[in-house]
Amino acid sequence: MNIIDKKIKTLVDLLQNRAIENPKQIAYTFLVDGETDTISLTYQQLEQHSRAIAAYLQSVCPPGERALLIYQPGLEYISAFFGCLYAGIIAVPAYPPRPNRSLARIQTIIKDTEAKVALTTKSIISTLERRASETPELNNLGWLATDHISDNFAEKWLEPNINENTLAFLQYTSGSTATPKGVMITHQNLLHNSSMIHRCFGHSVESKGVIWLPPYHDMGLIGGIVQPLYGAFPVVLMSPLMFLQSPVRWLQAISQHQGTTSGGPNFAYDLCVRKIKAEQIQNLDLSSWEVAFNGAEPISAEVLERFAKTFEVCGFRREAFYPCYGMAEATLIISGGDKLAPPIQTTIATNALEQNQIISATSETEATKTLVGCGQTLPDQQIKIVHPEKLTLCTEGEVGEIWVSGPSIAEGYWRKPEETKQTFEACIRDALPQKPFMRTGDLGFLEGGELFVTGRLKDVIIINGRNHYPQDIEWTVEQSHPMIRPGCVAGFSVEVAGEEHLVVVAEVERNFREVGRRNGNLLTESSNSSQDLIKSIQRVISRNHDLQTYQVLLLKPGAIPKTSSGKIQRYACRDGFLAGTLKVFNF
Repeated sequence: MNIIDKKIKTLVDLLQNRAIENPKQIAYTFLVDGETDTISLTYQQLEQHSRAIAAYLQSVCPPGERALLIYQPGLEYISAFFGCLYAGIIAVPAYPPRPNRSLARIQTIIKDTEAKVALTTKSIISTLERRASETPELNNLGWLATDHISDNFAEKWLEPNINENTLAFLQYTSGSTATPKGVMITHQNLLHNSSMIHRCFGHSVESKGVIWLPPYHDMGLIGGIVQPLYGAFPVVLMSPLMFLQSPVRWLQAISQHQGTTSGGPNFAYDLCVRKIKAEQIQNLDLSSWEVAFNGAEPISAEVLERFAKTFEVCGFRREAFYPCYGMAEATLIISGGDKLAPPIQTTIATNALEQNQIISATSETEATKTLVGCGQTLPDQQIKIVHPEKLTLCTEGEVGEIWVSGPSIAEGYWRKPEETKQTFEACIRDALPQKPFMRTGDLGFLEGGELFVTGRLKDVIIINGRNHYPQDIEWTVEQSHPMIRPGCVAGFSVEVAGEEHLVVVAEVERNFREVGRRNGNLLTESSNSSQDLIKSIQRVISRNHDLQTYQVLLLKPGAIPKTSSGKIQRYACRDGFLAGTLKVFNF
């Protein structure tokens, strides 16, 4: 059931309502150091500061303009986001540039949106001024430090002429398979998707969120910031950097604040198992954790099992796992399951999957693969499995592209009519009545109503007529040797003499050279250790996937291109390989 008043048509209405009904209730708490140093905002404080920012914005640019938001994770960013909505300005959240890193993504977004103004803090403006000469796009923006805007400006705010169909913000895609595109998200998209998350996760005013995810798009922004506002429950936030530096901080925050809802991509659970020490586990209490959502990348049954076994001593229940599926083009969530049920899994024959067929594994099956279900179709939406070339519905037991329709599907890509038509206006051939679907670019199948995602359409490696999913090959390589950095392997294909061949690039640990010198039984001397490891990778791929590897490159730590949310950019790895620009580990 929808818990908000039907009169609420926008997020501005929603925040105003919360500020009137519960002005003193703490909405957002931010862990400055990821542990104990906290700052908070009540609904009333957030509403007033957002109005002040909006009033200032209204004095410098007209409604409908785009405003770049460049902030470190924190409460000032949240105020600025709502400030844009209150001004009728289209918010464009972006990651602040890191030292010695390319500004290409921000440059692309500025050019695409034609933004004239940027909101940030005084300290970030000082940092960016030193790089303005290398990036004229930044230099041409009008900069506004919102942490220097007095709340007294709120009195000058004029209510904007907005409704449920007004664009709220541009959600730039992560860029895992292509150049980032601005997904046009309306207020209706946000409220509808929030209602589905609220229903799926079983949220109430008694819920408590704990979120470390990047706050600039889908899971972190809509799941971590908008959803608590929608459900009128508090959330504790921390910077992703605080989590990555010390994963135990995430679980400590859940333990200390008795969080009921928290989660992240599959790699986050894996990182906790690998990095959190036994003595740290003893001090955790995870018994309050009701929804441990997992999405945004392939979900590993092995990782779920290891996490559950490792942290059951802290009161973690495997039934809390909530695998789900979503993407920026659908606002956020697309499918989800029963909150109280454990994850649904299915084990299938690998050889059949290579031919886009789903056959349940038997005891005689030579090779198998266990997939984790991502839940079922949610109310008001439809999921179809469609042949990506024929555009016809797939039969049961056949892998195809996942297509979705419903009120959460975005309006399209900002100023990209052709790409909008291709992605958001697809029709199933011979289906009556004809209705538009959004093509996800993901492959999967439905089994008993449960959605199983098998991989990205553009990432599938086709060699000798067989489909190979890069994440399976990458997992095999990761597990093959302790010196290969987890989550830092990419597999892709290149064309050589008219045929597709497999290439694998893998980052090695920083101490690889020293280990090579010490462990004569494992790796010989430094000069030979790289070749030994490369041959080992080739053997394990051949044995597990019946594939010959054209080339294996060992890379320096941090060399593999990733999106802002940590996904491997396989297309960028392929481009770097072909251009010879990948940073190879020197031995």
